[in-house]
Amino acid sequence: TFTDLTFATIRCLTPVRIDGSIDETREPVFTGMTQLMTPNGPIPVQCVIEGAKTLSEAADKLPAAIDKTVQAMIAEAKEIQRQESSRIVIPGQ
Repeated sequence: TFTDLTFATIRCLTPVRIDGSIDETREPVFTGMTQLMTPNGPIPVQCVIEGAKTLSEAADKLPAAIDKTVQAMIAEAKEIQRQESSRIVIPGQ
């Protein structure tokens, strides 16, 4: 795990075999984590940093990966809001 202790954390997941040895046949997976501050408190954001093979590449691709994840979260929230607003309310239920 790598962090700047300010904005984000990057984690490198190294593939291993069942005996715990490193599996050289598979690429490591980099994930990014940060928080968005809102009036109701922080919202955790986690994403896979696609295409990164090194820590340097992961750091370069992190902002775009976070942005993509945040945009997906916003779209999902809007869809839930749309579904809730179009729901028929029946008195007594």
